[in-house]
Order: sequence, then C-alpha cells, then structure tokens
Amino acid sequence: MSLAADPPADARPSPSDASDDGTVPFQWSDTPLGPVSAWPASLRATVNLVVDAAVPMIILWGPRGIALYNDAFAPLAGDLHPDLFAKPIGAFNHPLCSLHARALDAVLKGECVSMRDQALTIRQNDRPEDIWVTLDYSPLRDEDGSIAGALCIMKNTTERKRAEQEIRENESRWKALFEQMKEGFFIGEAVRSTEGEIEDFRLLEFNTALQQQFSLPPDRPSGRSLRDVVPHMEGPVLEALRRTLSSGEPTEFELSLNGPPLRWYEARAQKVSQERLGVLLLDVTSRKQAELTITESEAKFRLLAQSMPNHVWTARANGHLDWFNERVYDFGGLARGTLDGENWIRMVHPEDLPRISEAWQAAVANGHLYKAELRLRRRDGVYHWHIVRAVPVRNKAGDIKRWIGTNTDIDDQKSAETALAELAATLEQRVETRTAELLKTQDALRQSQKMEAIGNLTGGIAHDFNNLLQVISGNLHLIAKDMTGNPVLEARLQNAIKGVTRGAKLASQLLAFGRRQPLTPKVLNIGRLIRNMDDILHRALGEAITVETLVDDHLWNTEVDPGNMENAILNLAINARDAMDNSGHVVIEARNVIIDTYTMRGNMELTAGQYVMVAVRDSGCGMSEAVMEKVFEPFFTTKPEGKGTGLGLSMVYGFVKQSGGHVMIESEEEGLPVSGGCETILVAEDDEAVRETVVAILADLGYRVLRARDGATALTVLESGAPIDLLFTDMIMPGAMKIADLVHLARQQRPRIGILLTSGYAGAGEPELQDSGIELLQKPYSREALAIKVRRALDGARAGEPGLPQRSQAPSAPAASETPDDQRQARPDGKRVVLLCEDDYLIRLTTAEILEEENYAVLEAGSGAEALAALETTEVDVLVTDFGLPDMTGVDLLHRVRDLRPGLPVLLATGHVDVGELPEGPTEQLTKPFADTDLTAALGRLLKA
Repeated sequence: MSLAADPPADARPSPSDASDDGTVPFQWSDTPLGPVSAWPASLRATVNLVVDAAVPMIILWGPRGIALYNDAFAPLAGDLHPDLFAKPIGAFNHPLCSLHARALDAVLKGECVSMRDQALTIRQNDRPEDIWVTLDYSPLRDEDGSIAGALCIMKNTTERKRAEQEIRENESRWKALFEQMKEGFFIGEAVRSTEGEIEDFRLLEFNTALQQQFSLPPDRPSGRSLRDVVPHMEGPVLEALRRTLSSGEPTEFELSLNGPPLRWYEARAQKVSQERLGVLLLDVTSRKQAELTITESEAKFRLLAQSMPNHVWTARANGHLDWFNERVYDFGGLARGTLDGENWIRMVHPEDLPRISEAWQAAVANGHLYKAELRLRRRDGVYHWHIVRAVPVRNKAGDIKRWIGTNTDIDDQKSAETALAELAATLEQRVETRTAELLKTQDALRQSQKMEAIGNLTGGIAHDFNNLLQVISGNLHLIAKDMTGNPVLEARLQNAIKGVTRGAKLASQLLAFGRRQPLTPKVLNIGRLIRNMDDILHRALGEAITVETLVDDHLWNTEVDPGNMENAILNLAINARDAMDNSGHVVIEARNVIIDTYTMRGNMELTAGQYVMVAVRDSGCGMSEAVMEKVFEPFFTTKPEGKGTGLGLSMVYGFVKQSGGHVMIESEEEGLPVSGGCETILVAEDDEAVRETVVAILADLGYRVLRARDGATALTVLESGAPIDLLFTDMIMPGAMKIADLVHLARQQRPRIGILLTSGYAGAGEPELQDSGIELLQKPYSREALAIKVRRALDGARAGEPGLPQRSQAPSAPAASETPDDQRQARPDGKRVVLLCEDDYLIRLTTAEILEEENYAVLEAGSGAEALAALETTEVDVLVTDFGLPDMTGVDLLHRVRDLRPGLPVLLATGHVDVGELPEGPTEQLTKPFADTDLTAALGRLLKA
C-alpha cells in the first residue's frame, strides 16, 4: 500500500464519488501537487517511506509546505486533520502550522532543525488539550539535488513532561512538608563513575532538621557530597541507597554516629526520579538505648534462668515461644534452639496438646495468668507430669511485652495422687490383707504358745518318765545279781535293760524338746565342727547322697554344747535324706548373720543380736504348709508306721531354743511354677562372679537387666533416666554411699520402684531400711527363691506398697499456743533473719541461696499458715512473701502480719501490676521476675528504713 494510492482514511472523498468496487480514489489532481504521475521520484519514495512508518511523520513539500502525513501523525494534528492533508500549512492559523512554517524556512536554507518539548494546545473531540511534542526536521531533495521540502519526525512527550511536572510539584510539596518535620530529610542525586557505577550521592536539598542534626551552614549549599555531610556512608549504607535507586523499591536501614554523643538513626530511602532519591532520617537514639537496656536486662534474666534447676521459657506478646533455658533441652534430650515457635509441642503428650493449646491461646488473648498441667517427654521417652505457669510482663502503659513461663516437675506428686486414689480404691482389699496378716500373726502366736505348752508338758512327762526308768533300771541291776548262771533269765534281763536304755534315750529327746536337757556349752567354731563330721555324715546318709559344706571364711565363734550340736546337724541331715528318698543333694552351710529389728518384724520369738546360722538344705520334694505347722511337734512324722519316732526335729527345736537361738523352716513343693517377667531390673553387686550369675538368671527369666558394681554407679544409672522397675542390691558394698541412702534416693526419684535387698547377713542392718515395701533375700539363694522374691517385690511396688518416708521440704513451726514467748528461737549471731514464704519449692530454694550468699539467715515457709506460725516462734527481721500462696494471698498474709507484728518490714514479691490496697507499715513491692540485686536492694531499703 502506498500513500499515493490510499491517503489517510479521513482524507478520502465522500462515498458519492465511489467506484463500482466500493473504493474512492483520491483526486490528487485537485491538490497543489497535481497527479501522482507528475510527482518527482524522490517525493514518491519519501511518501512510501512515511506511510509505512509507525512513528508520526509529516512531509512539507515545496516552499508553501504542502502537508503529507501518515496515520500516526493524525492524532497530533488534532482538529487540523483531515483538512490539513495535501494543503499548504500557511492556509491554517494554528500553533503547529506556525512551528512547521518556521522550521521549513530554515530547512529550505539547508539547516536541520530540532525542537524539544514544545507545548501545544490542540482540540480533540471539540475539547482543548495540552500536549508536548519533540520535532526533528531534515531536508528533502529533488532529482537535481536541490532542497525541495522537509521531513519532520514527531514524538509525543506529553506523558514524560507531565510526570516531570508532577515530580516538581511533588518536590515542592515535599520541601514544604519536610521543612516542617522534626526529622532530618534530604534529596540526593547519584554520582556515577565513568563505568556507570554509583560512587557517591550529591546533596541537592535538605530541611532545617537535617541542617541542625549535622551542623550544616545556613545557606544550604547544594552539590556537597553526602560523605562530607553524613558520616559512615560507606559499605552497607551506600549499598542500600544504590539498591533503592536501581530497584525503585523503598529501603530501610540503620546508621550510628559516634558523636559525641553517640546517636542512632533509622533511615528510609525512596526513589523520586531516575537519578534522585529522598532520605528520611529518624533519630532513634532513645529507642536504641532502651533496647540496649532491655537486652542487658534480658541477658541478666537469662543468666539467672540458666542457673535455676527447673524449666524456664519466654514468649513474645503474641504467644510465640522464642527461648528456653538449658534445663528444658537437657530434659528432652534435644538440640539447642529446636523448640522455638510451634516446635515445643514435640515434647507434649499428644493427649494433653489440644487442652493446653486452647488454654494458652486464651491466656494470650486475655492477658491472664497461664497455668496448666501437662506431660512432657523426657529424653528416654518417658513422660513426666509438669505444672506450667506463665505470667505476662507489661510496660508502664500496661501493654504486654512478653511472657515468662516455668515448668515444674510434679510427677512425684501425681504419682502420690494416683497411689492415693489406688489406695482408696483398694482400701477394702488392703484391709483384708492386713486382717490376713493379723490372723497370720495370731496363728504364729498360737503356734508358739502351743509349742511352749507341749514343751512344758513333754518336759514334765520326760522328767517323771526318767524317774520311773531310774526305778526300773535300778531294780533290774539288783535282780541281775540273783540271775547269775541262768542264761534264759539273763537274756531276758538284758532285753529289759536295753528297753530302759531306749526309754532313757526317748526321755532325753523329750527333755531336749522341752528345753530341760543338761547342756555343757563351750566356745567353739561350728565350721570346724561341721568339717569334722564329714565321715559321720557320709556313713549316715549313704553313697547316693552328695554332701556340700559352705562355711564363711571369717565365721564367728559361738557358745554351744558340742555333742548336742553334732546331734542336731545329724538329725537335720538324716531328715533331709529321708525327704529325698535316699538320693539327692544336701548343703550344710554356716555363716554370720545379724538379727535386727527389721528381721524381727512379725516374729516375736527373735532377739536382736549377732548369730552364727547353720542351714541344711536338700533337693527333696518339699512339704505343705499343714505339715510345716506340725513338723517340730513331738512324735509327728510323715514316715510310714514303724519308721522314725517323730522326735528328731523336735529335739533340734528344743536344743536350739534352750541354747538361746532360733529355728525356722522354709520349703517349696515340687511343681511350683517359677515366673519371670519383662520389667527392667538394676542389679548392684560388687562381687563380679555373683553379679554375672544373677544377671544370667534374671535374663533367663525374661527380665531386662542393668549392672552396677557399687552404690555410686547404681545411683548414676538411676539418674540417667533409664526405665527401672526394681533395684536389686547387695546390702554391703564398697564405697562411701550407704545402701540406705541409695534406696532413699531411688525412692525419691521413682516412688513406685521395687526394692529387693540381699546379703549373707540375716538383717537389713540399718533402721532406714525397716520398711514393709522392701524385700530381703538371704544369700546363698536358689534360682527359684530369687524368682519368687523378685516377682514379689515387683508386684508389691505395682500394688502401691508404702515407700520410705519423704524428707520434708520445709519444717513446720509449732502453733503459737504451743510455744510460750520465752521459748522463741533466738536469731543467729551477726545475721539478719529473713522469713521467706514461697510455695514453689524451686523458687524458694533459689531465693534462699541468694539471701544466704548475702549473709542473711533464712527461715523457709511454704504457706501463709506456716509463715504465721513461724512468726509466733521465731524473731525475724523481715518477711519476704509471694503474692500467690496456696492458702491465702500475700496481701491477706500482710494484713494478718500487721495485726501480729505491726512494725515488721515486708517485701511482697509478685508478677501482678496491681495487688490492691496494702495496710500501713514498712512495705515494698518487688515485681517478678527480679534479679538478685533487685532483691537485696529492696531488703536493704526496708531494713534501713
């Protein structure tokens, strides 16, 4: 398409001149240019170039400036279009035509003309519109090379000019606005290197506030380098300004000026033009100093929190947890910094999470004290109950700045509550058990009384029987003198004398049972006596019985009748042979034992002291309880008729009792099941061979076994957090730790742990171990005995056997009515006495240590009642009390203290902003959390006043 064939659409003739195909040819003959065929070739070529161009172009041909233009030019012609097309520009009185005419004159003289940002007013849609255009004119030459016209390329710069105008107007407004501001403001222009990099910024404009901040001259000279005006423009600050200019996005940064004095500014940069930006400097020195103060305060708080033995954490005002002390991470076995945000929930028991999360959100929303009980997972996977408390920290305006929380382990308390509930639930069962124990004790008493009565009866009968035998024996010997020479009568007489001898032996056995036989005790070593009986025992028991003797290396001497002792051992061995049906294994053992009050419990016949124990064990079938109840009774036997007199064990019983000892029998019938389990047992034993044997037996029974070579090692294992259900420990081991202390610490850490003690001695040895919840296993013991005792200890612990008495955390003072004034305790010499009332044990412990380091004597109380009782009995110099006590508020306590001790200084420690009206008297309020210096300073002021 060419302009010669198709002029601008608006310049086409009317439709009445249309041809058959609908097109309307332009009548060039009617224009000053004439027919196209008569045009110069240069004009036709230029027209074809212009019509295809996308930018506005116009040809001014000839001295009259006949206008030929393309479609892109038409909008810039305004209401001149389409009348201007193919007409001389002089025919129109219009600013644009005037510009063209002036430029055409210059171009026809051989000049090139450029007009920048020319303002024009054109009419568009019958409305005037202001525009800006840039025009570039160049000459057009005819075939002979002479200048025949001009070509104008136009550019609409209206949008740019309007933008610049808006910028200038904005700058003016900014100048007026920022001149009134107290903050410093300046406009800077980029200074670039030859490579185009921004090296610096040139100060163009600044307000009075900036002038005063940096002591600039009043004439405000422009063009100064920002490096000269604002120090520290290097590095990050300059980079931030570069980034603002290149990206067009606002930037914020900080800079500090060393002064003096030291000042901090917060800068905000905004791009205002291609090479310029505006910078606002806010003086934030006060805020930065406050932040530094807060940072130092938080550092002190965290140092104190790290030294506390319980969990401490903090959260932002919105409830976002952002810090935990080392105790939390050590408890959970987690890496530092892995609990922030929502990650803390990984430690919480899933069942507790919905409840405590809802309570936490409610506390954050309402600004109330947060308190909840939950289970936290320990590093070994075991969940422990904790009570969580969090208090809001507010500023002077009352707004919450952050939260401070603590987690206190209450697992022991929860276990006690559970045990109490179980105790209540099983009260009837426990009453039945206690009744059964009482009946058992009564049965033992009746058995003892029965044996005593039988013994008295038997002894009396034996005594009278001996008298009768003596009469018979004497007369038989007298008759024997008259029977000499008569063989038949002599034989009968000898049989009668043998019967008397057997009767005397029977009477002797009866006297032994009745504890009336004549004894000749001597000091001897029973171990040597047993070893000297080897030949007698082997002959008496036969080759099918193996005999093993176990004697302590350092066996004590004892005072006993040697002959009767040998006879007792022989009777026990023969009884064992008969129980094994003449084939089996017999163990005769002698060792030292100590009988103490623990061992004596439930046995009224025992007397405390040091003993040598002789035990005879066999591999026989055992006996029932019914048989065991009668086994020591005279003439009782389980042997067939005609075998045995039933006096062997009776004689042993009487001899031991007459010698000041005690006899007991234990038996397990064949076929009794030996049960194991899957619990975890800690074995503490210093003898390596014994330890490994016990471990092997317990492991064979299905238990998981941990080892310890002494008490200290056992305590380390207990403190490791490993799950342990039973402590099985020897009672005498090397090292400084007493077994009683080990048991006590084990019970403190794990109230439901079972305790099984073993020893070669018969007693527990220490009063601290006299507890019905502790089982005792005598050495040496069989696999069956070990299994039974372990199972009994575990089941007893699970059923809630009572544990060791717990040491109280703070002693309670006696009531006022119980202690007269002249019996009050005197204060320690040279120290002020502080009565510290705090229900949280860990907080009380930490605070007491701080006070004691400051040379105060500290009296502790866990409730308001304890504090009041202490004031009745002890002279104190100052009372330090928490606001929230279990039985009353700190203010309530303060009112009662004022009635009791009007002039006593009181320091009320609380996390509350308003605790209500306080009674008159020397009182100060200390806000939690507080540093140690805050506490001592407040006490100093109170005591000084």
